[in-house]
Amino acid sequence: MTERDWVPEACTLPTTERPRRLAEFDRLFHDAVHETDRVSARHLRLRLDGAAEPVARDLIARESACCSFFTFDLTRPDDATLTLDIRVPPAHVDVLDALAERAAPAPRP
Repeated sequence: MTERDWVPEACTLPTTERPRRLAEFDRLFHDAVHETDRVSARHLRLRLDGAAEPVARDLIARESACCSFFTFDLTRPDDATLTLDIRVPPAHVDVLDALAERAAPAPRP
């Protein structure tokens, strides 16, 4: 799935920057996501490696600035892990669907 398939009109990030931001999310998802949980249609929970905290905090701060419809909550339940809760309003469930698809950890051998 490309960014054109799911980036909503509400996104104020310049079009030329969108592929870079998508790559940053993909890198975070690939490097840090251990588990995904679709809590509801409008709520996705990711369990991340705790070492990813600086990258995750920076990325969600920048994403919140351009896509204000996202609500991100990053918590540290223990020293080794982070929990990232991502919520969207009903009009942007398709965006959350796309993020959930991208974030799903690859099967490990």
